[in-house]
Amino acid sequence: MISLLVAFAISLCATLLVVRSSKVHARLSMDSDVSGPQKFHAHPVPRVGGLGIVAGLIAAEVLAWNVDRALARSAGLLLLCGVPAFAAGLIEDLTKRISPRARLLATAASALLAVWLLDASIRHTAIPGLDWVTSWAVGSAILTVFAVAGIANSVNIIDGFNGLASMCVILMLAALAYVAFQCGDLLIGNLALAGIGAVLGFFIWNFPAGLIFLGDGGAYFLGFFFAELSILLLHRNPGSVSPLFPLLVCIYPVFETLFSIYRRKFLRAVPPSMPDGIHLHSLIYRRVMRWAVGERSAKALTRRNSMTSPYLWLLCMFSIVPAVLFWSNTTMLAICLGLFAVSYVVLYWRIVRFKSPRWLRMGVPRAPVIPEGDNRRT
Repeated sequence: MISLLVAFAISLCATLLVVRSSKVHARLSMDSDVSGPQKFHAHPVPRVGGLGIVAGLIAAEVLAWNVDRALARSAGLLLLCGVPAFAAGLIEDLTKRISPRARLLATAASALLAVWLLDASIRHTAIPGLDWVTSWAVGSAILTVFAVAGIANSVNIIDGFNGLASMCVILMLAALAYVAFQCGDLLIGNLALAGIGAVLGFFIWNFPAGLIFLGDGGAYFLGFFFAELSILLLHRNPGSVSPLFPLLVCIYPVFETLFSIYRRKFLRAVPPSMPDGIHLHSLIYRRVMRWAVGERSAKALTRRNSMTSPYLWLLCMFSIVPAVLFWSNTTMLAICLGLFAVSYVVLYWRIVRFKSPRWLRMGVPRAPVIPEGDNRRT
């Protein structure tokens, strides 16, 4: 628990420092584009929140070095492996010149480093056909790199609203910490707790006021961090934890990514990498939160932005709760994966067809009613 508190305190202070000094580095760190299809903020905001998170984890690593050298060595190697993923994302945040492909390649490099330095590779999947691939060292490494890069990219995709990606990662890391401690794995449990503390330090300044954004550096690093902890948990506890457990824990961002690729390539006939504004979280903002209704001030728009995230936290919990309950039962986890996929698709198509479930619209402001004969414009 001390690792969580130290990471939280350092992340909180470091993120506050970035926020308070934003005028000094605004030319580099500010996200001034408020008009893109995936932009939902009302005014320029620094997008280098990953700096505080990494600072918090480094502080936890320094603490661990004075307590448990073996644990600290593994934690230090994991942070070292994450440097390419974090650096590529941070450079994009500062320069806006790093392509998505380059960021994915950097994350793949981080995953390869983890395979080499930590032996963090996927050996068992419980998915027919893939276990034959992972029986070969090269196949295992390729699948690991693909999985880590995919999860990192999926966390970046859901980073659209205040508190959305960061709280989802907190919930995902909490599930890993619980199962790790159930298995007696102190390394993974403490690293997950440190991650929770570091992200919480950022979350306080990001939600609900939106004073700072996670940015590509923070999103890619957190996706890498979660993916590697998941792989190490399975590698260190073979036979105890089902390989489908981490997949169900992170299925919301992963399925969002896969569904977006399908939607763009097969339904809209556009490149899968082309950004658009019809992700599930975007639809909830536009069609459930009724972003075009009511006051248009920065305060009101920020409030609607933040009110969108709890709906997706609930969706994330819809997979995390059964994952924690059935973390060693592969059959139940597979059933829950199928239920989540069906629920997601049904919810998406209802919202996209303006048939949002009534429970989603509770408490949302309605469009003003103009009395008959009243010529005022809405």
